[in-house]
Amino acid sequence: MRVEPLVPDVPMPARTRSQPEAFGRAVDELERVFLSASDAESAFAAGSGHLAEAVFERSQADVALAVATAGASRGVQTLQAIFNMQV
Repeated sequence: MRVEPLVPDVPMPARTRSQPEAFGRAVDELERVFLSASDAESAFAAGSGHLAEAVFERSQADVALAVATAGASRGVQTLQAIFNMQV
């Protein structure tokens, strides 16, 4: 029996960064969003910032946290499904 390798119809896109590196950048960006929200809230509390800016920054942080939580939850569900497979 002879098996021919499959050749894709279109060229495969080049990977520019590794998965661990991409995850690290996502975590760093999430940290930046939270620090920005914290800074805006501190500035408002000190009297040098605006309420609208503090609310906007906190809303961005809340959305980022919701997206990160949903992604982590989806990853856990995927791993549970894999671990529950019978070998």
